[in-house]
Amino acid sequence: MPKPKKQRKPSYTNRASLIVYLILRAMVILALVMSLLRRDYESVFLCGLTLILFLLPLVVEKHFKIRLPSTLEIIILLFIFSAEILGELNSFYVRVPHWDTVLHTLNGFLCAAIGFALVDMFNRSERFSIQLSPLYLAVVAFCFSMTVGVVWEFFEYGCDLLLGLDMQKDTIIHTLNTVELDVTRTNQVISVADIADVTLLLADGSTQPLALGGYLDMGLHDTMKDLLVNFIGAVVFSIIGFFYVKSRGKSRFARRFIPEVLDDETPDE
Repeated sequence: MPKPKKQRKPSYTNRASLIVYLILRAMVILALVMSLLRRDYESVFLCGLTLILFLLPLVVEKHFKIRLPSTLEIIILLFIFSAEILGELNSFYVRVPHWDTVLHTLNGFLCAAIGFALVDMFNRSERFSIQLSPLYLAVVAFCFSMTVGVVWEFFEYGCDLLLGLDMQKDTIIHTLNTVELDVTRTNQVISVADIADVTLLLADGSTQPLALGGYLDMGLHDTMKDLLVNFIGAVVFSIIGFFYVKSRGKSRFARRFIPEVLDDETPDE
């Protein structure tokens, strides 16, 4: 007789991830109610979006047959809460130093996990005859993460350019190297060091000192910093993924971060 199929537990039945999920969901619902009372409908939208994003692990497991380990689930939940509620709703992007940097590093890590899982599905499927090496899987996961990071920077730039937002945060710098100040037009780099302040000359001839303590870079440093830390997060996960495939089933540490392709024989945690 055929063996009966095991009933798999849905996501968030692990005690730790369930507790984190319930606490974060309660905090988001509280923020949503307070935003409604203030008639702050933009914040209401962010809270609603956050509650929807919290369901992502359930959707991934149901429709793509991929189960996220509890450690990775908790990281994703904290990432969503930190980005939407703390970052946007409570202005942590502005108030807390390096908040955006930490989240972009986590984003690189999580996107590498997604890329790894997508390729690993084909690698383990009986319908495909190819078997990809651990190094190849790690490289694909890294490339997927970096591609997502670049596309996100394109999105931020587009919003800033077309909608007048400031998603690519500016940076105060004190040294400027440019060929635009070369009066000879011979492509010579002109360096301006020790910039202490900037004054705007407006179209009507008036001036407006900015008192920034330096020159205002228009998003370039923020973009490159975001991609750099995305790179770091992607490399970290790719290394974990490499050793996981190299010794599949033996590395307990790696299994905490590796999405698992579900089949009928997949045991519950």
